[in-house]
Order: sequence, then structure tokens, then C-alpha cells
Amino acid sequence: MRIGSRGSALALAQAEGVVRRLGPDAEVVPIAVGGDRGEPPGDKSRWVKELELALLAGEIDLAVHSAKDVPSELPDGLVLAGVPERADARDALCGAASLDALPEGARVGTSSLRRAAALRARRPDLAVVAVRGNVDTRLRKLGEGAYDALVLALAGLQRLGRGDAADGVLDELVPAPGQGALLLEARAGDARALEAVAALEDPHAAACLAAERALVRELGASCRTPLGAHATLADDGTLTLRAFLGLPDGSAWLRDERGDPLGANPEWLGAEVGRRMRAAGADELLAAAEAAGADAPPPASTPEGTVVGQGPGA
Repeated sequence: MRIGSRGSALALAQAEGVVRRLGPDAEVVPIAVGGDRGEPPGDKSRWVKELELALLAGEIDLAVHSAKDVPSELPDGLVLAGVPERADARDALCGAASLDALPEGARVGTSSLRRAAALRARRPDLAVVAVRGNVDTRLRKLGEGAYDALVLALAGLQRLGRGDAADGVLDELVPAPGQGALLLEARAGDARALEAVAALEDPHAAACLAAERALVRELGASCRTPLGAHATLADDGTLTLRAFLGLPDGSAWLRDERGDPLGANPEWLGAEVGRRMRAAGADELLAAAEAAGADAPPPASTPEGTVVGQGPGA
């Protein structure tokens, strides 16, 4: 069985983990995607398009994606085949134990609009700066003093064997939708691939991811949207979804949290949180985030449980 993957070190590590579980008849097929070739930001398809084309052409049997890279709508003929057990979805702080431990004006590196928005909302004194390169490159730059701290996905560090680089975990930041999760994509009707993947499915991870992706669909969010969404499933069956949406400069933001005691309808929960956020002004924030320098006015009223802010507080 041919397992398609992006060619980055992290993507290959993720794919190798899937291959080990599928057995000796599976192999990884690296495929270059537009995002890795420097294709300019547009939508999320630049991270998955070439893999999906290879699936449709029969060149691979499965594609392994980071769930946060997969658009909410799939091409005709392809299906989401499974969600394996999820890694830790939280953001890690490298270089300091916590945000509170950073001095005023500290330089914090990130390539994520979501992280930049949340960091600036919580600590407007920080100098949040863009950082590029793979994980090793970013950590090397941190060691050379180019930054005082870095924010990276904890799951990515752990999958690359660099978990020791995390000096703290940022529970106060809401992770990106799908962060830490993998999505396996296959051709519709490919019984062999779908049967093989069924053994890897984690129902808890799948339910949480379904809620997060439903929120993305409801808001019409893109890869340029500073959106966080993280669902958790408690032992009593309660599915809880936290969400954050902010302007990149941290000047305005929304937070919401809602639980579903039965946890039976994750798509409803995600859509409901999205509707609540839209009623609180999410559409205005989304438009402002797309238009550089635009300011979104706070809404006149908000649904119960939804927090609206300007300035520190995310």
C-alpha cells in the first residue's frame, strides 16, 4: 500500500508512524506540494493538492495530512478515511517557561497569524516577529539569540524527537483547528484502503476533529484567519469546544466555549459555536483580518458565554 506524504521531515515522520501501524506491505511515497515549493499563501489546498491529484490518478492509495492543513471541502471522488489517535494539540513555548516569564518587549517568533493574534491580545508589549524555516532551523535561530522565545506546536516537536525543546506549554492559547491530529484521505469506494484504515480510527479524536472542522465551515475561515478551535471529550461523554478569533494585531478578539453533554453530534456543536461567534461579531473580525489595517467594531450584544475583547485578555 502506497502512503503519500509531503516531503518535509515532520510530514515524513507522521507518515512513517502510520506505515508502522499498517504493516510491512505499506510504504511512504514523498510528494512535493505547492506550499513546500514556496507557492504564495492562498488557501489550504497548497498543502494537499498534489497529494489529492496523486490519489485520484491512482499513484498512491492513501494520503497522510496534518488535519489543520486540510480544507473543509474535498474534491469529488475522495473521502476522509480515518483519524488516528491525536497527539497533544497544545502550543509549546521554547525559550521560557511561560508568557509571564518573558520580559517586557521580548521578541517572540511565530509563523502563525493565530498565535500572533493571541500573543498580542494577551501581551501587547511583546515584539511578535515572523519566523521561517523548519523546526531545526527555528530552534537554531533561537539558540543564536535571534528570538527570546518561539511558539511551536508541541505535537510537531514530539514527533520529531525534539520534545525537550519545549520549556513550557501555553494552555492559554487555543490551538489551531486540527492541530496535533492526522487525517487519512482515500479514494471513495477503495475498499482495500478503507478497510486498512478502519483499524487506525480513534473515535474520540474523530469526534473532536469533526467539531473543530464544523466551526471552520460555519465561519468560512481560511488559512489567513487567526482562528483557534480545540475540542476535548471528557470521561462522562461531554464534548467541549473552545474557540478564539482575533485580529493579527491583537486589538480585538472573540472567545467562546460550549459543551455538549451527550457528545453525540460534534458537527452541531462546531456549527453552534460558529453561530454564536457570528452573532457576537465574528463576521466583522473576519473581514477586518482579511483587510490589512482594518478595525472591527465590537458588537452591540453577544450570546451568553461568548467573550468579546479589545486589547489584553485573550
